[in-house]
Amino acid sequence: MLKDRPSLTAQRVALSRAAHQLYDHPRILEDPVAVAIIGPRGQAEIRHHRRRFELAPARHLRAFLVARSRVAEEALAAAVARGVRQYVVLGAGLDTFALRNPYPDPLLRVFEVDHPATQAWKRRRLAAAGIEPPGSLTFVPIYFETQTLAAVLREAGLQHEQPAFFSWLGVTMYLTAATVLATLKYVAASTPAGSAIVFDYAVPPAGLGLARRLAARALLVRVAAAGEPWKAFFAAGELVAALRGLGFADIEDFGPDELNARFFRDRQDGLRIAGLGRVLCARR
Repeated sequence: MLKDRPSLTAQRVALSRAAHQLYDHPRILEDPVAVAIIGPRGQAEIRHHRRRFELAPARHLRAFLVARSRVAEEALAAAVARGVRQYVVLGAGLDTFALRNPYPDPLLRVFEVDHPATQAWKRRRLAAAGIEPPGSLTFVPIYFETQTLAAVLREAGLQHEQPAFFSWLGVTMYLTAATVLATLKYVAASTPAGSAIVFDYAVPPAGLGLARRLAARALLVRVAAAGEPWKAFFAAGELVAALRGLGFADIEDFGPDELNARFFRDRQDGLRIAGLGRVLCARR
C-alpha cells in the first residue's frame, strides 16, 4: 500500500465480498455487514457495473475470497470450541467478523492489526454506516517499518501465555518470503499449544496450467499497476515443510480443487475458484 493511504486491495476485496452477498446464491459466506461497510459509492459501483463483476476473472477471485474467509471462520469456531479466547486478524482491512462476532465478550476478544491509515479509513466507513465497533474489538495500529508485531499486540492486551487464533488473509503475497516466514515463526514461538493460524498464499505461476497461468499473469499486472505488486510465492510442499520445522504439527493445505470440492460442488451458477491462491491452516 502507498504511504499514509488505505489499501486499494482492501477496497477491492470489500467490493467482492459485497458482490457475493448481492449476486451469488447460495452464498458461501453469510456477511450482512459486507454491503453496508462499502458505503453508498461502493454499492452503486457494484449495482451499476454488474457485468464487470460477472466476468470470469472477477467471479474466480470472488469465489476464492469468500472461500478463504469461510475456511478461517470455520477453523476459528473449532478453536473457540477448544477454549481459545483470542482472535488476531492480521491485515484486517475491511474485514467484518468482529462486527458480527457470534461469541459474547469475553468469550472471544478480537484484535484487528493493520496500518494506521487503513484503520482510520475503516473507522470512517463504520461511522458513515452508523455501525458502532463492539467492546470485544481492539484496533491495533502498526507501522511495520518501525514496530514489531509482538510489541504492539502485547501493548494492546493480547495474552501471549494464552492460546490465540490468527487469520492472515490477502497479505502474504505482498510481503517478502522472509517477512512471511518471520511472522509465522513469531506465531509458533510466542503462543502456546492450542494456538493456530489460517492464511492464504500464492504458488509460483510457472507451475500452473496454461489457462490458469495466463489468468494469474493478468492479475499480477493489475496489482502491480495499482502500486501493490505481489512479491512472495511458495511451493505448497515446501511451505508445509517449513511450518513443520517451526513447530506446527496439524497442517491442512487447500488448493483450488479441494476448495471447489468443499464449497462449490454442484452449483448451478458455476461459481468456482481458478487461480494461484491456496489456503493453509496450521495448529500448534
